[in-house]
Amino acid sequence: MPRKTKPTYGNDSIIKLEGADRVRLRPGVMFGSDGLEGCEHAVFEILSNSIDEAREGFGDRIIVTRFADKSIEVQDFARGCPVDYNESAGCFNWELVYCELYAGGKYNTNGGENYEYSLGLNGLGACATQYASEWMDVEIVRDGFLYNLHFEKGENVGGLSKKPTNRRQTGTRTRWRPDTEVFTDIDIPVSYYEDVLRRQAVVNKGLRFIFRNETADGMQETEYYYENGIADYVKELAGEDALTSVQYFETERRGKDRPDKPEYKVRLSCAMAFSTRVSEIQYYHNSSWLEHGGSPDRAVRQAFVSQIDQYLKQNNKYLKGESKPLFTDIEDCLVLVSSSFSTMTSYENQTKKSINNKFIYEVMTEFLKHQLEVYFIENPDEAQKIAEQVLINKRSRENAEKTRVAIKSKLRGTLDLSNRVQKFVDCRTKDLTRRELYIVEGDSALGACKQGRDAEFQAVIPVRGKILNCLKAEYAKIFKSEIITDVIKVLGCGVEVHSKANKSLSSFDLDSLRWNKVIICTDADVDGFQIRTLILTMLYRLTPTLIKKGYVYIAESPLFEITTKGKKGEKTYFAYTESEKAEILKEIEGQKYTIQRSKGLGENEADMMWLTTMNPETRRLIRVMPEDVEETAQVFDLLLGDDLQGRKDYIAQNGQDYLELADIS
Repeated sequence: MPRKTKPTYGNDSIIKLEGADRVRLRPGVMFGSDGLEGCEHAVFEILSNSIDEAREGFGDRIIVTRFADKSIEVQDFARGCPVDYNESAGCFNWELVYCELYAGGKYNTNGGENYEYSLGLNGLGACATQYASEWMDVEIVRDGFLYNLHFEKGENVGGLSKKPTNRRQTGTRTRWRPDTEVFTDIDIPVSYYEDVLRRQAVVNKGLRFIFRNETADGMQETEYYYENGIADYVKELAGEDALTSVQYFETERRGKDRPDKPEYKVRLSCAMAFSTRVSEIQYYHNSSWLEHGGSPDRAVRQAFVSQIDQYLKQNNKYLKGESKPLFTDIEDCLVLVSSSFSTMTSYENQTKKSINNKFIYEVMTEFLKHQLEVYFIENPDEAQKIAEQVLINKRSRENAEKTRVAIKSKLRGTLDLSNRVQKFVDCRTKDLTRRELYIVEGDSALGACKQGRDAEFQAVIPVRGKILNCLKAEYAKIFKSEIITDVIKVLGCGVEVHSKANKSLSSFDLDSLRWNKVIICTDADVDGFQIRTLILTMLYRLTPTLIKKGYVYIAESPLFEITTKGKKGEKTYFAYTESEKAEILKEIEGQKYTIQRSKGLGENEADMMWLTTMNPETRRLIRVMPEDVEETAQVFDLLLGDDLQGRKDYIAQNGQDYLELADIS
């Protein structure tokens, strides 16, 4: 077979993307994703330009429209984007704004002469969105003229249209349809617009946002407006039953991130209240929601922990030797919205979800510490309430952690002489790739399995009687069952509890599992099947990953022993199903034989136990398959849950299939 020739990698291999291809072929670079999130970010880029204008005092409302054809329109009533000829650049401004990356009116070494606090600093938004659109139409009114531009797939069609107009209201209207050749999904949900516009109304006080959504019933309109910005929003979040009143702080400072860096201006505002019902913290910078926080988040954590700790010390609130609170103890009862602006911003990336300005962190930390100190002094009653609630949160967390550690220690305790699980019989090898754990039915089965096993790699633990139905029981009751906790101890991997109310009990660690196979071994009768089901239910509820990862098996016990008698002596056959019994009887037709139901595990001789159930060469193991987990859970719920009528209906429809297994005289 001829070898494939690898393509050469030489000087001609290096290419440069030009024009629209810079965005259309790599949308994730500009928008953070080529999926719906990237498409949403493109909307925010256009919206940001209108917000920047309004914040400079031009325009008091912005209209955003979601059309049924998945196109989007953003309209403002500001100065109108300059698109006419630019003498200094030697080209039209529309070419710079809509066809050139890193071009715009926000680049100035003094922080931006036209936009002091700008949301869209990078000069990418309008151009990148235009490049990523199937089409874009721009209508601008300014200087007594009406300007129109039309783009298709990143290319201008028809140049710039310029006509005199009598319209007195200036502004920019941009409508575009994201291109499905660029984004994998362009169906931006209504919830995105509602969330973004509400957030922008919060941090741009007095600016009205109108959302219009085109539906089959016509155009639906919603308005977002906060007269006092973040202070009104915190009051809304905290509600009427807040623990404290809403506090609002603001300041403006100048500084540098480094001595060799230029000085810039920062404006900080923060609104907060404490609540026993609500916990919410949001950070914004230059109107952009900082999903990952960055500098403001670090400042809030540092300031609140420091000042609340200082208050607790000064007022002797700590118990002897008690540690200071963590921010999580404060966060659990804090409603806070921070909105900062700066003339120079260091975003972690183009999606603007976090900032890392050193000066913003330093000045915000110092500012909040001072404001909190003054607030506590001037409002002693509220300071007392805050201190008490933080201590309640702190002590509750610490108690929950102690409980979690104690339960984890109990469930994963080492199997030494002082903490041995009753009647557990370990194997000799420490090789986890060989170790097998047999969970068997009762003490009698323990004796047979113990004698019949290979003690080198097979261990045995008995379950005594019918264990608790873990599908129906509360976790508190489950962990009081000695049988269950013994099994979990022996498994070694702990439990995984997905209930939020029992989050502190979760301590699962698959790497700590002591076994390569966990084998459930019960009698092949009705009682045995029920015990097997209860054990599987326990594993499904407490350690579902063991099932999903294929560690759990069922040892299939034979239903019948068929013994032939001839000149060469006796020969025993084992049938695991009715059909196997029929095949064996057909095979030995003409010979004398005896047939009996197979003995229970406890009645088997050791060599019989080894042959039928434990010898890897002759036993039959059924792996509990991952795809059966959900179906198994549904059956468990039907047969062992609270749906009595459903169980009756199932028995009525399917009971005849199991009559031969029933103990009916």
